[in-house]
Amino acid sequence: MDTTTLSVLVENKPGVLARISGLFARRGFNIESLAVGPTEDPGMSRMTIVVSVDTHPLEQVTKQLNKLINVIKIVELDADSSVQRELVFVKVRANAANRSEVLEIAQLFRARIVDVATESLTIESTGTRDKLDALLEMLAPHGIAELAQSGIVAVARGSRSITDRNAARQSA
Repeated sequence: MDTTTLSVLVENKPGVLARISGLFARRGFNIESLAVGPTEDPGMSRMTIVVSVDTHPLEQVTKQLNKLINVIKIVELDADSSVQRELVFVKVRANAANRSEVLEIAQLFRARIVDVATESLTIESTGTRDKLDALLEMLAPHGIAELAQSGIVAVARGSRSITDRNAARQSA
């Protein structure tokens, strides 16, 4: 499956997320991952959208996104020129018999133990999707009781920023 990561700078207003996700849905695109949060400017939010582009060209959607009044700027981020990470919380069944093995796996992946109970451990890990998939694969035989995974967040490498005032004004 071929995916594209878009970083979309939008006004931090009610309904913006619904309009943007609706636009993707109407055009037949599947959103693989979506993360939204405020930027350093409280009036703006950044949406990181990973979208499947196997069957449709993305150009039409980006043109329509640019027409939305609340969209300030859109940047396509490729894996080589951006830093992309995801967060996962995984609750693993860990009793006295297998607890040390689960702890070793977490340590191997530089994950953190964020909660300890008599029959489980909750592990926090950040990284690329491949790293997190490998961690989950190693933990699966022990029994995954619960899983919460964020969407991908991404920024371009280097000193340029999507929120540069001059760059944001030029595209608005």
